Amino acid sequence: MPLERYDIVGTSADELSRCIEDGVLTGALRPGQALPSVRGLARDLDLSPTTVAKAYRELRRRGVVVTEDRARTVVAHRPELRLRLAPTVPEGTVDLATGNPDARLLPSLAPASRTLPTAPARYTDDVLLPALVELARSAFTADGVDADHLLVVGGGLDGIERVLEAHLRLGDRIGVEDPGYPGSLDLVRALGLEPISIELDDQGPVPASLAAALTHGVEAVLLVPRAQNPTGAAWSAERTTALRELLAHHPDVLVIEDDHAAPIAGVPARTLTTARARWAVIRSVAKWLGPQLRVGVLAGDEATTTRVLARQRLGTGWVSQVLQHLVAVTWATAAEDGTLQAAATAYTERRSALLAALAEHGIPASGRTGLNVWVPVDEEVPVVQGLAELGWAVAAGEAFRLTAPPAIRITVSGLSPTSAPRVARDVAQVLEQRLTGRQG
Repeated sequence: MPLERYDIVGTSADELSRCIEDGVLTGALRPGQALPSVRGLARDLDLSPTTVAKAYRELRRRGVVVTEDRARTVVAHRPELRLRLAPTVPEGTVDLATGNPDARLLPSLAPASRTLPTAPARYTDDVLLPALVELARSAFTADGVDADHLLVVGGGLDGIERVLEAHLRLGDRIGVEDPGYPGSLDLVRALGLEPISIELDDQGPVPASLAAALTHGVEAVLLVPRAQNPTGAAWSAERTTALRELLAHHPDVLVIEDDHAAPIAGVPARTLTTARARWAVIRSVAKWLGPQLRVGVLAGDEATTTRVLARQRLGTGWVSQVLQHLVAVTWATAAEDGTLQAAATAYTERRSALLAALAEHGIPASGRTGLNVWVPVDEEVPVVQGLAELGWAVAAGEAFRLTAPPAIRITVSGLSPTSAPRVARDVAQVLEQRLTGRQG
């Protein structure tokens, strides 16, 4: 397919690659569209073939273009956007699959609703609600996160996406936790970034695995400091120190921390962002104030927050101050009356009960913090099906994994401690059936 209405220009390899990538990002150069040959473009621009070849080579490395038929250079196809289906919860089964918080542990929105502002707002009004900014600043500062530059975004993934788009380009590599949250993994793919697996244990990213990702030339890392979904990993002080030392040798790498469960995680906050040039910490409120409150607070370095704010102004503009008011009042009330601490305590009790019950059957599992327990299995689908037949809906681990081994995720938010022994017994029964069963 010939090029249409887009002139490739430049006097150096960097200028050429930047021009071509701009064309791809704006849609002027479409997926599958062929670029001129090296010699043809060199002739048209009065450049050496070596200069054009260097530009094409860099674009191939970044995943912007690919080579077809050993000769043609064409614009690469971005992955198709996927609408991931929620886990199926059959009628009559207990939902331990969908990852929702326990509605009984969420604070009421009624007090905040009764105080909603009634005066019409204007386009020119301040987009950041001071009450919410001050709450966020106080919480970040208490946890050792620099809170000089704050923004309000439309939830966790919205904040992550905006930070990635502010710094990364098509084909860049990003270190991601493996296993990790499917929404984050899908977002990385949708942005045309190359995910590089980082192995986890209970203490967080394994240092050797992070070191390998950094050696692979990642431009960014996306990490969850506590209540990691799905494994429940949380950074220890020793692990945080080890990770910080590794990252100190890569000062230009963008560090993004998704601290989505902050006040209900049950363990202290840790951060790798101190004194870094490019960083962001994002805290969404969905897990602790309610999934309908699509709001997150973002702290970051000045350049990052400035870029994110500028891009936000070109899209949604700002997060509704009605939502910001609901979040600010509900957050303050829930922190003061003990609702958030009660939720953290309840989730800890539920996780601990299930882990202890599984251990009694000799079943290894992880879940230091958060709402989930991660159970390694040899085959996911038969175990998920077997537990569904016994009345428990759990999530297969496939959506969470890049190269990590198979497992199932059990969400404990709706599981009482007294029910944990029955779940563990049934998991043991299904695993035993799979071990002793024979195929015909």
